[in-house]
Formats: sequence, C-alpha cells, structure tokens
Amino acid sequence: MKITGKILVAMGYTPGKWFSEVLDHLYESEEMTMTELKAYVDSKVPQTIAPFEVGVPYFKNISADNDIEAANVASVFETMAELMKTPTIVGGAVMPDACPTGGKGQIPVGGVVATKNAIHPAMHSADVCCSVMMTSFGHVDPKLVLDAAHSVTHFGGGGRQDTFDFPEDLMERIQGNVFLNSKKSIQLAKSHLGTQGDGNHFLYVGKSEKTGETIMVTHHGSRGFGALLFRKGMQAAENFRQVISPKTLAKNAWIPYDQEEGKQYWEALQIVRAWTKLNHEVLHNATGAKIGAQIENRFWNEHNFVFREGDTFYHAKGATPLKDAFVPDGKDGLRLVPLNMSEPVLIVKGEATENNMGFAPHGAGRNMSRTAHIRSKGHKTIREVFDEETAGLDVRFFSAHIDISELPSAYKNAQTVQDQMKEFGLGEVVDRIMPYGCIMAGDWQKDAPWRVRKRKRMEELAEQEKAEI
Repeated sequence: MKITGKILVAMGYTPGKWFSEVLDHLYESEEMTMTELKAYVDSKVPQTIAPFEVGVPYFKNISADNDIEAANVASVFETMAELMKTPTIVGGAVMPDACPTGGKGQIPVGGVVATKNAIHPAMHSADVCCSVMMTSFGHVDPKLVLDAAHSVTHFGGGGRQDTFDFPEDLMERIQGNVFLNSKKSIQLAKSHLGTQGDGNHFLYVGKSEKTGETIMVTHHGSRGFGALLFRKGMQAAENFRQVISPKTLAKNAWIPYDQEEGKQYWEALQIVRAWTKLNHEVLHNATGAKIGAQIENRFWNEHNFVFREGDTFYHAKGATPLKDAFVPDGKDGLRLVPLNMSEPVLIVKGEATENNMGFAPHGAGRNMSRTAHIRSKGHKTIREVFDEETAGLDVRFFSAHIDISELPSAYKNAQTVQDQMKEFGLGEVVDRIMPYGCIMAGDWQKDAPWRVRKRKRMEELAEQEKAEI
C-alpha cells in the first residue's frame, strides 16, 4: 500500500515539513507492517519543547513609591512571571521605567530577556531598532537649530515626497535578503527615510550642561520598513512554534538561529539597524546644512533591539545597552537616556553587572495607558494642560494638534527613574542635555488623509442639501 500524507494524518500525525522526508523514505523502502511503519514515523516526529512550569528567575531593578506605581509594578511582575516560562529563556531583567504592553506573558517595555539560539520577533516589537542619536552643533542659537530641524523633518503617518538619496550598497543588502526584498519593503525603505513617525518619537534641542554646546537629539525607529519585517518575522516564528513548541504562547514564538531562516532574519535586523541609523543621520545632516553649522560631536544607540553574544540573544524591549559589544559603532561608551520633553536627556556610561545584564533604562516610561492619562486630565482643556506643562519651553506638534498623552505628566517621575538607576547600578550620568524645546507628531490623525476626505464629502453633501432647499 502506498503511504500518503492523508494516511499519516488519519494515523494522528500533524502535517509539517517533516512529512516530505518520511514519505520519500517510505516510497523507496520495502513494505512495512503497521507496527514497523508506526515505529519509523514516530522516530521522525519532531520533538516538541514545552514551556517551563516555573519561570526562569529575573532581576527586578524597580520599586514603587506610590499606589499608582505599585499597580504598574505588580502588572509588570505578573506578565514577566508568565513570559519567563518561555523555554528558550535563560535570564531576564526589568528596568525602573518598565510598564506592561499587550497581554499577560508579553515582554513589558523596560524588559530585557536573554535566550539561547532563538530570536523572538515580538520581543523587539514592530518598532524595530527604536533608537536615539545626538549631534552637537557647537555654540549656536538653539532656536535656529529647532527651526531648521522643523523644516527638514517629517512626523505622522506615511512617507515623504522629497525623498533623500538612498545608498546603493544598502539597497543591495536589502534586495539580497529574503525578509526584505519585496516591492513593498523597498518602497517603504525609500519613502520613509527621513521620517520620525508618531507616538513618543521626538526631535529635541537643548544645551550640554557641561559645555553649553547646542545639541539635537532624535528619537525614532525603522518606521514601516521595520514594521513589515516584524510582521514577516512573526509569521516565520509562528510556523516554527506550531512544530517545535505549540504550547508556547504565540506572542513568544521564536525563529531558531541555527536554521537558515534564523540567519536570514538576524541579517535582516542588521540591515534595518543600518537603515535606522541612516534615518537619523539624514535629518541631522540636513539640519546642519540648513544653518551652516559644523558637526562637533555625534553618537547614537538603540534601545529597542536584539543584541547577540555567541548563541545568546538579548532582547531589549525599551532598554539602553551599556556594553560596548552591544553598540560596536558607539563612541567612548556614551549612551543617551531621554526622560520627557521638560527634562534633560541624560548622557550615561556604565558597566555590565549581574543584575543589569548590560543594560540601563531607556527613559521615564509610563504608569498608566495613554487613554487613562487623557481621562485623568478631563477637568482641564487641552490648551490649559499644554500651557502648564510646557511653560518656558519651545514645544511644537508637527501636525499642529496637541497630544496631551505625550506631555510630561504622562510619564513616570523622572527623578525617581534616576534615583533607581543609582540604586540598582544602571549607569552613571556624565552630562545632561538641558531642554530648550522639541517637536513631536501630535494628534496627526485628526487631519489624516482619510478623515480630510470624509470631512470634504460631508461638506459637499451639506452644500447639496442647501441647494435642494
């Protein structure tokens, strides 16, 4: 009798890539008894990996000073307890700016997770390589820098019409990677270059507390280019999960690095990293050219990425890498930790320790959701909240619509985060960039193209009704 895939399924086996190898062997082999057949097929069934019954221990570099923070910390610990049951995990840590995101068991913002031979796309999320870059323009007027930057940057949805030149060598790398070489991916790589997105991304201008130099800091990730890679990575990870660890939560699926897909995905991440660095650079260079200023100093670092040491992969979901090995193109071990628009951007250095796993916080984090924060300000007008929280600063929203969920009160107390950095040994502050002003997207969806078109249709219908009357 010829054995087919349908027969194997009828025998209770779950289809997978391994079916083809088994069927090829059975086609060429002599006829087997049912006992022999089952014994052979059983020997070829992929061995599944079950989640740990008890999660791997992790370091808790966070404490609560009030009831709101206590509720946040409890939620972080609850999701970490479930997350750490993922069978690839060998260690983890939580930073002082931690806050939950997504459902129970998903890595929180401010979380670091180390895994063996496994890349987990959900642990770096859709905002791949979210990062910060600073450039010192010397002793120039900060308003001049902010005005120039405002004229060259782009916040909000979509890409830009006046695209920047795209390096040929980077395009060749994109075209040579199976995760990145689609027409859509290439189009996004071109049109989103020089854009900063929305949410908590920003362009900040301030002065060094030590030198008085005017410094620009940009904060954004890889935009639609990286988000598309994330979606493809999640699908690849899910394909592996169904075969090798079906009881693992889908959000914690992984791509084994020792598989070809793993190596291709790792390379795709490095390409996206190079694109994101370029995305910062074109804005900094264009700003400098606009004001005719010389670049005095520049460095950058990611805080939402995957870092590798041998076969161990460190997933930092909102955590600043301190180890030089994690930032090979860094400068003098210096890293950037932004807090909020009314607070300094910290310039820090630090060593890897057992409890920090080579990382520091990435900012101030949140104690409550955006919606909850907006609701808490319901007794005041948007303008009142804005005026109170940005007094003395040049704060702009690119869309011209204020987003109060990005104002300082939306974030954790900046001093508390800094105090806990000292308490837990999470980096030393060596300078502070004191705020002059910043630009953020604002509530750009109020004037999103689809809403503008809808308003226009409504106005046209209203005019028609008037004419008929």
